[in-house]
Amino acid sequence: MRLDILNHGYRPGTKVLFTLIRVFSGQPLPDAAKLVFYRPDFYGDRAKRFTHEAMRGPSAWSVADRELMAAFVSKVNECAFCVGAHTATAGRADQDAARVRAVLADVESAPIQDGLRATLRMLAKLTRQGTVSVEDMRDVLAAGVTPRQVEDALAVCAAFNITNRLADAFGFEQLSPAGYEAGAKYLLRRGYR
Repeated sequence: MRLDILNHGYRPGTKVLFTLIRVFSGQPLPDAAKLVFYRPDFYGDRAKRFTHEAMRGPSAWSVADRELMAAFVSKVNECAFCVGAHTATAGRADQDAARVRAVLADVESAPIQDGLRATLRMLAKLTRQGTVSVEDMRDVLAAGVTPRQVEDALAVCAAFNITNRLADAFGFEQLSPAGYEAGAKYLLRRGYR
């Protein structure tokens, strides 16, 4: 069920900003952006800071890897909006959309490094079951992933488990392929601020 609050409930200055974004991008403003502007003091400002740090902060994982993690967690959660948004962003960041599609189709046969594969397996289990075991973490570390990389991947997972649930609860509207590509360009240029 789409909540009407995403269409209304903004201050006049925010409405003007939305109009400017729509005019200059040629695309409608995604609901994800609208959500962070609704009650920014309660959710939006904190969510933007946390997500930006998880996705663009210092990490041994590349931006493409973290965007792929976001798309992968979103696929596990069956969140169509976030799958579309982060598949486009990961493909653009990686400059290999086919690799991104391969991971989302079957992580086991996808052409990725073992460390990333082990990390994605762990994120899938955590997303589905809400828990992972010591053995799961040993498998990730044995694949060459550092403890810091595990922490960084868990931050991406946390950000997108929250975002996926909000996207579904608020009924985020799907974008056109051009809309997802415009969003991907923005996210790669400006991040999540």
